[in-house]
Amino acid sequence: MTDLPSQARVVIIGGGVIGCSVAYHLTKLGWTDVVLLERKQLTSGTTWHAAGLIAQLRATANMTRLAKYSQELYGGLEAETGVATGFKRVGSITVALTEDRREELFRSAAMARAFGVDIDEIGPDEISMRYPHLNMEGVLAGVYLDKDGQGDPGNIARALARGARQRGAVIVENTPVTGVTRSGRRVTGVTCETSGGPVQIACEHVVNCAGMWGAQVGRMLNTNVPLQACEHFYIVSEPIEGLSQLPVLRVPDECAYYKEDAGKLMLGAFEPVSKPWGPIPANFEFDQLPEDFDHFEPILEHAVNRMPILGRAGIHTFFNGPESFTPDNAYHLGLAPEMENVWVAAGFNSIGIQSAGGAGMALAQWMEDGAKPFDLGDVDIARMQPFQGNARYLRARATESLGLLYADHFPYRQKASARGVRRTPFHDRLAERGAVFGELAGWERANWFAGPGQERANAYSWSRQNFFDNVASELAAVRGNVGLYDMSSFGKLRVEGGDAEAFLDHVCGADMAVPVGKIVYTQFLNARGGVEADVTVTRLSETAFLVVTPAATRLADETWLRRHLGDKAVVITDVTAAEGVLAVMGPNARKLMQAVSPNDFSNAANPFGTAQQIELGLGLARAHRVSYVGELGWEIYVGTDMALHAFDTLIEAGEGLGLTLCGMHMMDCARIEKGFRHFGHDITPEDHVLEAGLGFAVGRDKPDFIGRSAVLRKKENGLDARLLQFKLRDAEPLLYHNEPILRDGEIVGHLSSGAYGHHLGAAIGLGYVPCRGESAAEVLASTYEIDVAGVRVSADASLKPFHDPAGERMRM
Repeated sequence: MTDLPSQARVVIIGGGVIGCSVAYHLTKLGWTDVVLLERKQLTSGTTWHAAGLIAQLRATANMTRLAKYSQELYGGLEAETGVATGFKRVGSITVALTEDRREELFRSAAMARAFGVDIDEIGPDEISMRYPHLNMEGVLAGVYLDKDGQGDPGNIARALARGARQRGAVIVENTPVTGVTRSGRRVTGVTCETSGGPVQIACEHVVNCAGMWGAQVGRMLNTNVPLQACEHFYIVSEPIEGLSQLPVLRVPDECAYYKEDAGKLMLGAFEPVSKPWGPIPANFEFDQLPEDFDHFEPILEHAVNRMPILGRAGIHTFFNGPESFTPDNAYHLGLAPEMENVWVAAGFNSIGIQSAGGAGMALAQWMEDGAKPFDLGDVDIARMQPFQGNARYLRARATESLGLLYADHFPYRQKASARGVRRTPFHDRLAERGAVFGELAGWERANWFAGPGQERANAYSWSRQNFFDNVASELAAVRGNVGLYDMSSFGKLRVEGGDAEAFLDHVCGADMAVPVGKIVYTQFLNARGGVEADVTVTRLSETAFLVVTPAATRLADETWLRRHLGDKAVVITDVTAAEGVLAVMGPNARKLMQAVSPNDFSNAANPFGTAQQIELGLGLARAHRVSYVGELGWEIYVGTDMALHAFDTLIEAGEGLGLTLCGMHMMDCARIEKGFRHFGHDITPEDHVLEAGLGFAVGRDKPDFIGRSAVLRKKENGLDARLLQFKLRDAEPLLYHNEPILRDGEIVGHLSSGAYGHHLGAAIGLGYVPCRGESAAEVLASTYEIDVAGVRVSADASLKPFHDPAGERMRM
């Protein structure tokens, strides 16, 4: 065996393609004391039986960036290492058998152009020409990517391993990690079992690349890594005479993909209802699972019809092997929230080969710099909630999530499994009144309200969905009268102690030296001036503040605060579940508040951006005068013990005013009409706070806050991009996000978010436009179009909100 060092800068646990990529990229950055420990042999878990499909296009710009990097890396890996990777750019075709799928593919093609990926929409004739063996019955259209490819998964991993070894990494097989030593929130050493007995390696960092064993290793490292292994099926035909090189073919409407390899045809499946698997046997190595032909047969029946040559060929191999899946079909990457030096790269949801190069590069750069190289919010392990490590939850959710890989990816689509984990105090009251719930971070949230006799379910499509008119009515109530919606799921972090003001002043861009009762809209910035969190901070007392965060990023935002706390006398407490929150919004919001409380809600006593303790009905609450919908309103914070009483009091008083219950879809439509940014879409760690148009929320005169230098530098040097609001001139098309922005006929960016502006009468989007050396007037003087599924739609552009540009309605 290789002699193991007693100390290393980093220990990587797991020798699949992901672990090998992390080792490769760390050594490429100059890390020489890298140790990779593999429990059995390299690639023996999932990598060895992967299909080896290497595609470029993913659902977001940054995930596409990583996938493109992978195929570019693999193209040169053989020349660098001498290991044949089998990488070939054979191209790929995805076909549509339904109108909904065609819409999805054509929207994806438009998105790909915005991301810089070469892609062509193709019709049946070209599909048949490029894939002559395909039965064209029912095929409507497709997309073709000429640079997509395929490769040998095992050899790609071995090439990465050799590249890492050539630069000094120690990679050892048959050496399982059996334990760790910890000091506080850091792992100080890793214990592994060798043929000569246990060995301990002191280390500065640990990376969990354990694949199917990622959750188990995560627990050993005191971290939550929600993963579930599932069975994955494919067959390989006998050799087919005359079968030559073909593009990879995907027929998602039949849950199938096809790959030609050495004169044989592989058929793989992502069946609608998957089979979770486990526990994993201790001696698992290059193993396959028992055949289940009954489970695979429906896929095969469609396949032999779609690909007649497959029906005429014999089956050489029927393979069933396990792969690991996450609750949301996005892999886990980054620094684990629970620890300060434990990193994760695991759970790749059947796209490990195409993702490994980019994921390894991104994680290595993050470890090198101590900061994300670009926005990785889609895959950041900090997005996972603690409850999502629950074994029963994972098994139920994975049964569905694998099947959704090839399902129609409709906007607003909700998971159906493992629901009802987290409910606000108002859940049952809302359900009684027609709420149709969605789920975010486990929270059940009313997305819209069904009318009398209307089915309480989503009817998904790419056009106007069944809740379109309901949301229009809800928004009309908020714009013209008064609406009420539940905001209890938003994160609430209490920050208190003698150093609370100084601490928040350092972490937040805005000035925190404000009077008690003042609400401050602010961002947590990184050293580059990018937005790490978008929050409000309310001063509750001289020593206590309440930080309100988006529901999905509560854990990430709390983690950011804790990692910058140092030795300050501050206590941070998650109090999300301690208070229910009801938003009362609209021109008649003041009338409703005055009907339920004796307190003074006038501008003089309770101006915009202030909070006050109030009596509400027979109880007590705290009223925050803020708005995410651009109207007069209050967010009512009330202890969960009095939450239902507060709800009933408001509903009873609202009957005479025409109070309307509203959902999250309404809130999204309202905020985009007002041009309010949505964290994770419009503002991310990659987006500079000034280019996002949020300079008003930054106290540049403060002597010290994270990102100050980057803000001052950008102020001096000028903006490279501006976030614009767009309104389509045609009232019919719908916008979601990622649609290309064309300026004077050329693609210059993509929409970061989109929704229908019912009050404005057209779809609205936000997106960044390059502007180096240009004034605002010059940027707006151009002609703009938005590409909607290949159709260019004229749009008006504005730096000011289309709805109430002066912000008068919130302050009336």
